[in-house]
Amino acid sequence: MAITLTAIAAAKISELVAASDKPSVGLRVKVVGGGCSGLQYKMDLDVEKEGDKVFSEGDGKVIVDRKSFLYLNGTELDYTDSLMDAGFKLRNPNVKRTCGCGASFSV
Repeated sequence: MAITLTAIAAAKISELVAASDKPSVGLRVKVVGGGCSGLQYKMDLDVEKEGDKVFSEGDGKVIVDRKSFLYLNGTELDYTDSLMDAGFKLRNPNVKRTCGCGASFSV
C-alpha cells in the first residue's frame, strides 16, 4: 500500500516548499510517542534521507521514515482551510482510538 495525497494537500505542500526557497524538500510526516493516547503526528519540511519512503501527487511530496510508515500505511493526507479549522488532516485506517482533542491516537 501507500500514502495518498489529495490534490489540495499536494498544492499546499508545493506552496510551502516554494515559500521555503528549498526546492529539494518535502513534507515529512512522522509518528512519535506522546499525547494522551500514546502516539501523535509530527510534520516538518525536510529533505529525503536514505531509507525513506516518498509519495507524491503533482508537485507535492510526502517523506516518511520506515518506522512511521508502519503506522501510516494506507493513510490519506488532505488539507482543509475553513473558518474554524485549517491544516493537514490524516485519514489513517490504522487508528483504533483517539484522544478527546484528536491530537493523539493509538493503534
